[in-house]
Parts: sequence; structure tokens; C-alpha cells
Amino acid sequence: MAEGLEGVKQRHGPEALALDAEVRGAVWAALGRLSPDPRAADPERRHHAGTRGPPPMTNVPCSFRSYRALFINLGLRMRSNDQRRAGALLVGAFQDPAGNFTLQNIRDLSSDYIVNAYKLSIGVSLVTAVGGALFGFLLAYAVTVGGLPRPFRSGLLTFSGVASNFAGVPLAFAFIATLGRIGLVTVLLKNLGIDLYQQGFSLYSFAGLSLTYLYFQFPLMVLIITPAIEGLKREWREGAENLGATSRQYWRYIALPVLLPSLLGTILLLFGNAFGAYATALSLTGGLINLVTILIGSQIGGGSGSRSPGQRRLQPERPRGSGR
Repeated sequence: MAEGLEGVKQRHGPEALALDAEVRGAVWAALGRLSPDPRAADPERRHHAGTRGPPPMTNVPCSFRSYRALFINLGLRMRSNDQRRAGALLVGAFQDPAGNFTLQNIRDLSSDYIVNAYKLSIGVSLVTAVGGALFGFLLAYAVTVGGLPRPFRSGLLTFSGVASNFAGVPLAFAFIATLGRIGLVTVLLKNLGIDLYQQGFSLYSFAGLSLTYLYFQFPLMVLIITPAIEGLKREWREGAENLGATSRQYWRYIALPVLLPSLLGTILLLFGNAFGAYATALSLTGGLINLVTILIGSQIGGGSGSRSPGQRRLQPERPRGSGR
């Protein structure tokens, strides 16, 4: 190699070697490297060339390392605070107001209003999970396999992305303004001779709360189940039809087994989403409906002398307007 370089130098002069070096440098730069041997231009990498593992982050700006250390420290502090709160709840579950050890709090879990709260929460969660899963699946199937125009698909997915996160006080106010006693739809139907509240409907009941929950349940189902439905290959249906299978047999033996894990997982997710909802139910009913989340919220933030909403649930529902 040295003899070859000397021969080039003797025949063409030192300018040829300089030009060759420039060409090689341009090629390495085009390949994303600053030199044929990156360690030669970086003392830290040359120093750690014989060691395993990545080189130390000495070339990282100091501000980035400072921010990284700051956020790691904040994360550890938040985790420590969460652990302390969880420990305080665990210890407080076995203490009376005076701080003495007691098991009465555990015995109170069998109280009627707590058992009824779990029954009602499970009922609302089941109804909205199954109803939202069924309605959302039909909508997702219609826009993916059903042959609806593509603008309907884009519009439905956009609406689902917004509506699945629309909950809490804004959602409660929207339903009160729409289906409350003097809501827009209620007044329009009343002018047509249909009085919803005279026929037994109430937005501040089990049915009204379930209807409100469905507003953010079925869009979540659409978002999750649409990719699973798109995973059904057209060749599977064509092959089943060529073998003489009916549409019912195709869904029973091919499509449903493929979609079953996604369906069960989504229904479980919808159940947990409804069971853990707090702000929507509290804003809509004011605590008249005895849910587990409302009881927990009242016990944590209501003070020791306040009565929980579940203890006053058995009172008859009072009429209220949409301006609450």
C-alpha cells in the first residue's frame, strides 16, 4: 500500500494524493460518517474503543443531561408520594377516628348502601359495555367491510376520537341541556305530543346514566375494534364460500374466533372505563345515584362528619331542571 502511494506520488505529484483524500472524504461524508475511522476523530471513542458498551454521554449538551436528571428526580418523588398515600390508606383502613386499631371499617363493607353501590356500578358498567360494544362493532363493520363511502369512515373515526374523550362535567351539561326536563329534545318531543318524563324516562336515573355513558363508550369501541376488523382477509371469506360455507358458518368458524380476543378485551376495557367514571355521574345526578366511585370520593374528600351520597340514595328522586 505504501509502495502504491509512493508510485502515485512520483508519477502524478502530491496534488493527486490531496485530490484522492478529498474524494474519499466526500464519499465518507455522503455515507453519514465524518472519517473512515470515527474513533480517530473522537478522543472519547478512541479511549473506549477497547471496552464494551456505549461510550459515555460526554458529547451530550449539559442542558439535556440536567433536564434528564430533573425529570428522573421528579418521577422518583412522585412515585414516593404515591407509595406514601397508598400506605396511609392501607393503615387508615384499620384505624378508627381516634387512631386506634379496629376492624369495624372492614365490617362496614357489608353495609346495604355499599353493597347496593357495587350492584349498581356493576349493572351500569355491564349494560354500557355490552351495549357500546355491540353498537360500536356494527358501526366499525359498516365503515370497513360494509362498503360505506370512504368519507363516512374518516368522519366516524374523527368523531370517535373526539367523543371517546368527551366526558365529565361538559358531557353532563350537554345531556342536561338536551334531554333534561327542559332540554332541547325534550321540549321538541313535548311539542309533538310525546312527553318523555310523563312516560317514565328520567335522565337522572339508571337508564339516563347508562345513555350518557354510551356516548363515550361506543366511540372507544369503534377506535379499538376497527383495526381488528380490517385484519379479516377477503381471501378467507372467498375461500369459505368456494368450499360451500354459508355466511353464518363463516362468522362462526372463521371470523368470530379471530375477532373474539379483541372483542373480549374491548368489552373488559369498556367495563373498567364505565366502572371508574366519576365526574360524569356526580355532575349529572349530584350523588343521587349510588355508585362506588361517588362513595369513595365522598369518603376521601367529604370529611368525617358528612354523610355519603349512598346513605341518602333511598330517598325518592326529586325533579330538577337542566339549569342545575
